[in-house]
Amino acid sequence: MAEVKLVAVDMDGTFLDDGKNYNRARFQQQYAQLKARGIRFVVASGNQYYQLRSFFPEIADEIAFVAENGAYVVEAGEDRFVGEFSRDDVVKIIDTLRRGNYPGLNFVLCGYHSAWYFPDAPADYIDKMRRYCHRLQAASHLDEINDRLFKFALNLSDEYVPILMTDIERHHAGVATAVTSGHGSADLIIPGLHKAHGLALLQQRWGIGTQQVLAFGDGGNDLEMLHQAGFGFAMANAPERVKAAARYQAPTNNQQGVLEVIQQLLDGRAPFA
Repeated sequence: MAEVKLVAVDMDGTFLDDGKNYNRARFQQQYAQLKARGIRFVVASGNQYYQLRSFFPEIADEIAFVAENGAYVVEAGEDRFVGEFSRDDVVKIIDTLRRGNYPGLNFVLCGYHSAWYFPDAPADYIDKMRRYCHRLQAASHLDEINDRLFKFALNLSDEYVPILMTDIERHHAGVATAVTSGHGSADLIIPGLHKAHGLALLQQRWGIGTQQVLAFGDGGNDLEMLHQAGFGFAMANAPERVKAAARYQAPTNNQQGVLEVIQQLLDGRAPFA
């Protein structure tokens, strides 16, 4: 049995409970033990780096983040990878989003310096997005945005997500890939720049094999990461297709499922025995 050297956690629906909290005291004790054993801790999320840092104020500058679904990788406060759509492709994707039949669709453009929205975005949607994007600015036109753009964050009715994903594949194959995290949320990412890719970059830097990775997730944007990891744990609250991609299952996010499994690792219990 391979020895775990890296623990990677998705956040929403995985590490965080439905109230967007976690047992900080318990995790701090576990993190100290992980650190003492030389086990790396990585936050792998579709959310913005600046938002993710806010959950770990004590250790944000010593852990790593695979943010924006893998488009932005940061290690100990230092950039390790930054993806970027071409500006021409951004224009074409926006055209598809605006012309398509996706009632209620709203989106923000996610970039290195900030996330961005246009004036026609509803105020309640922007208020919601501020919880996920601690840096969020308005722009009247795309030309005003001087940033490296690497993700579209979309919100629309679940029933239209498959239609949108099909349209993106049809019109932007090789340029953008649609992934969903559930609950009407979907991201358009640069093909291949998913969480597993970001983890692989860190693993190469640290000399860690895939069989030494313990990963947790609950959404469609976790599939590659869960499949790649030697110890891939889907949360009990995950959809069936996500559970099918993982070798193991953790209790739900509201049962501190990630911390329960980390404790199994620290105690040397199965499947880590």
